[in-house]
Amino acid sequence: MSILIKNGQIVTAAETYVADIYIKEEQIVAIGKHLNYKAEKVIDATGKLVFPGGIDPHVHLDMPFMGTYSSDDYETGTRAALHGGTTMVIDFILQTQGDTLHNALKTWQQKSKDKAIGDYSYHMAVTDFNDKVAKEVVQIIEGEGITSFKTFMAYKGALMIDDGQMVQLMKVVEKHGGLVTVHATNGDMIDSLIAKNRVEGNLSPLYHYLSQPEVTEAEASGRFTDMLEYTNCPGYIVHMTCEGALNAVRRSTQRNQKVFVETCTQYLMLDASLYEKDFDGAKWVMSPPLREKKDQEALWSGINQGLIQTVGTDHCPFMWEQKLMGKDDFSKIPNGHPAIEHRLEFLYSEGVRKGKISLTKFVEISSTNSAKIFGMYPRKGTIAIGSDADIVIFDPKKEHIISAETHHMNCDYSGYEGWEVTGKTETVILRGKVAIENEECLLKAGNGKFIPRGKTSKTVI
Repeated sequence: MSILIKNGQIVTAAETYVADIYIKEEQIVAIGKHLNYKAEKVIDATGKLVFPGGIDPHVHLDMPFMGTYSSDDYETGTRAALHGGTTMVIDFILQTQGDTLHNALKTWQQKSKDKAIGDYSYHMAVTDFNDKVAKEVVQIIEGEGITSFKTFMAYKGALMIDDGQMVQLMKVVEKHGGLVTVHATNGDMIDSLIAKNRVEGNLSPLYHYLSQPEVTEAEASGRFTDMLEYTNCPGYIVHMTCEGALNAVRRSTQRNQKVFVETCTQYLMLDASLYEKDFDGAKWVMSPPLREKKDQEALWSGINQGLIQTVGTDHCPFMWEQKLMGKDDFSKIPNGHPAIEHRLEFLYSEGVRKGKISLTKFVEISSTNSAKIFGMYPRKGTIAIGSDADIVIFDPKKEHIISAETHHMNCDYSGYEGWEVTGKTETVILRGKVAIENEECLLKAGNGKFIPRGKTSKTVI
């Protein structure tokens, strides 16, 4: 289908201007004033914002965790993402300890095959590093188009690797043009605090938060940056929550080091007082936990200072019945909450409208920087001639209220129930196809493509 978008306010990470966009097949063909193209579909975007489709760099779809699975699969999760203007997600493949990376890849390919509606890629989580896995890392980078490798400094016995393994992985990844990402919290300290609180009978969701104090994240973030400097490997800290961790990255800049950082919408908007709502606090049990209001201020500032490059969601929803697994013990509550659908609307309403970030910074942190860091730019992440026609037409004035009754995520509660938002995704185009229109998804399962990614540059941003 050919599409002509007329008179929209186009926003990229670099500039904003009013123009038309002509799309043919899957790509953007022309951008300019008063374009004289005949198209099968014409969209009048007067008074609307037109920006590149969002890229969520951190989601967990159909993920095994604590004896259950996250409740959104690739079909429901990518559909909900599209409703919110996110046209691509990057999910996490989890290597089973003792098994190969390639077997883990096959498992996740089966999860996504013929199911994804939006586009997707993978991070490969390395949970058991050895000489054989080192060879697989090279094969995954060179042959599979997966260039980012997730590590965990927590969850000992399931996901965590030790510092020696981390350094050896970094050396291999650096040599072959990849990127190491990390869940940066001190797992040993957290495990000891969880055990102490359980012995003392402190079992409510509040103690999930109190078992993961800020120091556990700050210490691990600093340790990760030190290992990156030693190995000269590019690195990326996922879901940063707090001022202490941000300061660890800030200190690394004093030795002229560049470390990429992601935060998530929940850490910009919510705080730890929600854990005081008895078991209802389980809705916000995630790791790392929500922090304090001073941390929200630090994170918004970190975005504007260029210390934080991306905002994801860490979308990992569970039904309330699944959360009830931990009704008598906070350590048994599945970690995660539903967020994939509202990221762009939250960033616009809470960020742009309240003067915390500019329109161009909004596009930078929600799309462009993820495309650059993870090797997809300029195919993804911008509005430019030759780029994939992943485009959001957004009504900046429309007011609406977040509710589980109206969201499209496969979750029977919302962590933002009743939240008033100004700004709404109106029309979404994915590779030249209208995906969302009139609040309906027009694409079917299987439409989404796996997007292979290029190698990582240490100076991409």
